[in-house]
Amino acid sequence: MDMKKRIHLELRNRTPSDVRELVLDNCRSNEGKIEGLTAEFENLEFLSLINVGLISVANLLRLPKLKKLELSDNRISGGLDVLAEKLPNLTHLNLSGNKLKDISTLEPLQKLENLKSLDLFNCEVTNLNDYRESVFKLLPQLMYLDGYDQEDLEAPDSDAEADGVDDDEDDEGTVTRFL
Repeated sequence: MDMKKRIHLELRNRTPSDVRELVLDNCRSNEGKIEGLTAEFENLEFLSLINVGLISVANLLRLPKLKKLELSDNRISGGLDVLAEKLPNLTHLNLSGNKLKDISTLEPLQKLENLKSLDLFNCEVTNLNDYRESVFKLLPQLMYLDGYDQEDLEAPDSDAEADGVDDDEDDEGTVTRFL
């Protein structure tokens, strides 16, 4: 299914300005670009474009309220400067499984002052020597890289916190749920 058609289905008789979350995973982008998103999606806070064949985010529209952007499993290799320009309030960015090879490719993310979490799992850049140290140095605003902070402590799971349930695993692999 192409991206424009999927957006139309996801609206479910709502106006674009009513939409806060939009999940377009596994649909097809035309020529590797984002299509069908309009300026009317002004209140969008979460956008997921996982495995849609993106090569570029160059034609991304300004989404001033967007906080979380999922772009994993695409073919993006650069051009991240548009993110800082169009998404000033972005706090979470997932670029895992893309074609990012060099730390310098991430430099435009310095302008994302609110960026707290960045995921680059399964990108070639993660194989570089001192990768984690280099990224934290480049992006001092970052709290979590690939789900861990600078001291290698895992980021809290926002879903578990939201439902008030904590899972604890003991030494034998048994999961105990605490309410």
